Amino acid sequence: MINKQSVWFVTLFSLILVLSIYYVTLNDSNLENIIENMTNNDSALVNVDVEESSLLVSLRVEEDESVLKEMENYQSILLDSTKTSEEKNNAYNSLIALNQKKSDEEKVEKKIKEEFNLESFVKIKNDTISITIASKDHNSTLANNIIRSTEKLFDKDKYITVKFQNA
Repeated sequence: MINKQSVWFVTLFSLILVLSIYYVTLNDSNLENIIENMTNNDSALVNVDVEESSLLVSLRVEEDESVLKEMENYQSILLDSTKTSEEKNNAYNSLIALNQKKSDEEKVEKKIKEEFNLESFVKIKNDTISITIASKDHNSTLANNIIRSTEKLFDKDKYITVKFQNA
């Protein structure tokens, strides 16, 4: 099954690859013309429309980058021959906990999507769950329902916050 993270990675990697090949094949005169045209068009205004999911996408990308850094750190500890078995065991347990946390976040997002038909971003840190909803409606009843629904997914009590962002 292909997940969103893999699709984003392949898309961005392909884009970077195509642009780098294009840049390498440009001769200097074409490059100078492009730069000259860009500097001449400084007075042109640029309008940027922000989609409702762009906030959630940026939050996900930021979180994914931090998770990848942590995973690389733990994996380097596991592969380092100078580390003790206790350090390797701790790194392995941390990797498992990281994967479990990611799984729980995806489970909560899926539950919110199925039950309330809302796009969300979920971040779990220790016993705190932060939920960001991309919606124009800032409804306390909806927030309470989301909190109750999320509580049912966990055995232990969690501190759950719901934040609405304008779409």
